Amino acid sequence: MEALERITSSTNAKLKLAAKLHIPKYRKENHLFVTEGIRLIEMAAAAQWPLSFALASDSVLKNQRAVEVIEQLQERNCPVYQVSDELYKKAADTVTPQGLLLVMGQRIFTWQEILNSSPDNAPLIAVLDGVQDPGNAGTIIRSADALGCSGVVCLDGTTDIFADKAVRSSMGSLFNLPILDHVHVEEFLEACRDNEVRIFASALDEHAVRHYAVDYNSGSAIVFGNEGNGVSQYILETADQRVFIPMYGKAESLNVGAAAAIILYEACRQRTIF
Repeated sequence: MEALERITSSTNAKLKLAAKLHIPKYRKENHLFVTEGIRLIEMAAAAQWPLSFALASDSVLKNQRAVEVIEQLQERNCPVYQVSDELYKKAADTVTPQGLLLVMGQRIFTWQEILNSSPDNAPLIAVLDGVQDPGNAGTIIRSADALGCSGVVCLDGTTDIFADKAVRSSMGSLFNLPILDHVHVEEFLEACRDNEVRIFASALDEHAVRHYAVDYNSGSAIVFGNEGNGVSQYILETADQRVFIPMYGKAESLNVGAAAAIILYEACRQRTIF
């Protein structure tokens, strides 16, 4: 590992920037976000995402795995700065900081990257329509990655997928598949029409059919809605089909992250020979 430049002042510009990036306004202004923790940064270092700089606490440098990650970052010409444990806490967001923090650029994807990522030209797209909880958003991204989705589309009104909790909840899946953020609903509908992608909207109404009773083998975009209000009425009215998950206990509904995993698994099951 190359020698690290040391930051000793709490007024250092990089330390202050890292702390500010926990606030949505500054993430948007700078097109940057923060990833914390050794495992997440291992995945980030291996992904083709832009890297800005990293902060390493004195304590974490005693961890051989952390040192190896820092070497990976240095190989990618990402500056790594050493700070005291106390200064590190000023930049960290977690209650129990792991001692390694990476400031990254927000990668911008295109519709073609999502549509072309499916080898059989039948994309499977998870769509977030007004999902507000960053933990739910990250969980859906993780499920989409695990179940072979071509990508994720976040419509206007969805939470910031680069929020700390969303990044952590994705468990690194954020770096594994193309994600479109801040997509206007008309742009989404037009892209689906132009590329023969059917739209399925998760819903609980008399027009919905059981989620396993539809065919997801052709191009499919499955829309998951706001935790309180569900999928927007406009998308419900324009979707090719509404689907619901039958339940047999006393619960009235499922968390949107759980619902997404169930429906996406069914789509994956239909497309895959186990």
